Amino acid sequence: MWVETLKSKIHRATVTDADLNYEGSITIDEDLIEAANMFVHEKVAVVNNNNGERFETYIIRGERGSGIICLNGAAARKVQKGDIIIIMSYAVMPLEEAKVFQPTVVNLEEKTNRIR
Repeated sequence: MWVETLKSKIHRATVTDADLNYEGSITIDEDLIEAANMFVHEKVAVVNNNNGERFETYIIRGERGSGIICLNGAAARKVQKGDIIIIMSYAVMPLEEAKVFQPTVVNLEEKTNRIR
């Protein structure tokens, strides 16, 4: 049996911008992408702690060290600058592997998006 399980999470990121006029995606600081074991173009689920919105999009590379977390395109309507979000990616793996797998979790400092 194969199961889908949490692979990576960026926890409590602060939205730094929202750009409605960009073709959809989420721009994430390259340092955060690497720390979370995520990759450019990877599908992610986003949860907005401020308003309860949940949606999916994909990652694009943001400037390294910038702390940028920007929702683009239609997703920009689901957040406001300053909102706290959780970004999650998942992997499909055999059940026995999933039982022992440990996801990568990156906790961020409030407002700065620096790794704690």
